[in-house]
Amino acid sequence: MKRRASHREQFVVLVLAVLGWALSAPSTPAKAAETPPNILFIQTDSMDGRVMGCVGHPAMSRATPNIDALARRGVLFRNAYTNNPICCPARASMWSGWYTHHCEGWNNYKGLEPGTPTFRDQLDAAGYRTQTFGKTDYVSGQHSVRARVSAWTRSANIERPQYRCGAPKIIDQEAIRVHASDWRIADQAVKWLRDNGRSNKPFWLYLGFGLPHPEFKSSQTYAKMIDEAGITIPPADQYDHPVMRYQRVVKNWEHGFSEEMVRTVRKTYFAMIAEADAIVGQVLAGLEECGMTDSTYIVFTSDHGENAMEHRQWYKMNHYESSARIPLIVAGPGVRHGVQVDKPVSLIDMYPLLMDMAGCPIPAGLDGHSLLPDLVGCPSDRPDWVLGEYHDTTCNAGSFMLRRGDWKYIAYPGYEPMLFNLKQDPDEVQNLARSRPEQVKQLDDFLRTIVNYEAVDAKVKAYDRASFRQWRAETKAKGQYEKTMAAIFSGNEGVTPKNMVPWTDRDEALIENWLEAK
Repeated sequence: MKRRASHREQFVVLVLAVLGWALSAPSTPAKAAETPPNILFIQTDSMDGRVMGCVGHPAMSRATPNIDALARRGVLFRNAYTNNPICCPARASMWSGWYTHHCEGWNNYKGLEPGTPTFRDQLDAAGYRTQTFGKTDYVSGQHSVRARVSAWTRSANIERPQYRCGAPKIIDQEAIRVHASDWRIADQAVKWLRDNGRSNKPFWLYLGFGLPHPEFKSSQTYAKMIDEAGITIPPADQYDHPVMRYQRVVKNWEHGFSEEMVRTVRKTYFAMIAEADAIVGQVLAGLEECGMTDSTYIVFTSDHGENAMEHRQWYKMNHYESSARIPLIVAGPGVRHGVQVDKPVSLIDMYPLLMDMAGCPIPAGLDGHSLLPDLVGCPSDRPDWVLGEYHDTTCNAGSFMLRRGDWKYIAYPGYEPMLFNLKQDPDEVQNLARSRPEQVKQLDDFLRTIVNYEAVDAKVKAYDRASFRQWRAETKAKGQYEKTMAAIFSGNEGVTPKNMVPWTDRDEALIENWLEAK
C-alpha cells in the first residue's frame, strides 16, 4: 500500500492563518514543525458512543458536562466504531493500525506479539516523552484461562454458561469515588502533568480507564444526574439469529429481563458514564491548571460499547450499535470548535491521526486514514465505510461487519447474515437479510473486496483448534482438565462446588466433534 502524505503541512498553514501570523516569514513553518503539540489520549472501557449529552441522549443531558464541553471546543465524530467489540483485539488494532485479520489479535488472550510496531514506538523515536497510566491491554498472554478456552472452543457450540455478573447496584450514600482505581489513574495523571508536563519536549500521555465496564455499580451521586424519563426500554428483536441466541445463552444473564431490571441496569450503566465524565473533568482541569490546554491535542474515545440490555444482552461481543459504537471527540490547537462529523470512522484511524498530530510520517501499510483533515476543515481521503470483525468468546461463528451509508451488513460464515437499515431502524430489530437479497449481495460483494472473510474465519478456527489441543494435553497431564472445563462452563466467576456443573461425556463429545470437523 502506498503511503499517504501527511496532512501536517496544510494543518500548520491553517493554524498560522488562524493565529494571524505572517505566513511569508520563511522560518515560521519550520519552527512550528520543530515544536509539535502535546497529545492527551483518554480511553474509557465499554462506553457506548451514543450515551452522552452532546449526542442528544435523552437521559444524559446533565450527566456528561465535561465531555460535552470538550465536544463544544472540538470535533465530535457521531459515527465512530470499534474495529473489534472486545477489549484486547480492539486495542491491538488501534495500537498497531492494522485490522484484526492483519495483526492477528484474535481474542482477549491473543493480542499483539512482542516486537509488533505501535504508534508509541514512532512517537518515542520522534522525541516525544510518552507515558501510560491504567489499562492498555493490547499484547498477548493476558486475561484468564477462561478467556482463552472459551474463545478457542466457541465453535463447539457448548451451550453452557461462561459468564456471571452480579445484579446492578446503586449504593445509597453520596459516594463520589465509587470506582477508586480510575480516580487513582486520574490522580497519577494530574501529578505527572504538574511534575513533568512543562518541557522543551512534547508529551504523549495515555490514560486507560476501567469505567464504565460492568459489573454495574454506581452511587446516588451519579444516579441523580440521570434523567429518568430518558431511560428507555429497548424494543424486542423481530428475528432471533442463531449466533445471537447462542451468545445470550453463554453470557448467562441471571437476573431476568423485567422492565424494572432492564431500567435499573441501564440507569446504573448511565450513572457509571457520569462518573467517567467526572474523572475526565478532573484530568482536563489539571491540564488547564498547568497552562497546557491550548498546546495539547485531546482525544477522547473508548475501546467498544456495552449492550446494557439492548437485544436482551449485557456485555459487548457483537456488532449491534450498542456494542460497536464508541465516542470519539478531538480538541486542540487549530481544531474546529463545535463541529459534528457524521461520516463513519473507527479506531483504526487513530494511528495515522496521531502521526499527523505529531508531524511524523505515516507508515506504509496502515489500514486507517488520518482524521486531521476533518479536524481542520480540509478535504479527506477516508473511505465511506468502516469494518468490524469478531472471533472471540460467546460467538460460535466469526463475524464481519460492514457499515456503509445507512446500511449495516454482518456476515457470519456458516450462518445467514444480518442486514439493518440504521436510518429506518436505529434499534436494529428488523433483520432485512431475507427480504432484501439484492442489498445483501451488493454489500457482501463489497465486503469481499476488503477481506476474504471466509478464509480469515478458517484461519482463526485452525488457530483455535491447535491452541486448544495443546492446552488440553497439558491440562490433562496435570489431571486438571475436567475440573477446569466444569468451572469455565459453569459461569467461571464465583464458581463454588455448590453451583459447579460437572463436565459431562456429552460436553466432551461436542469438543471431539468440533476438533474432528474440517
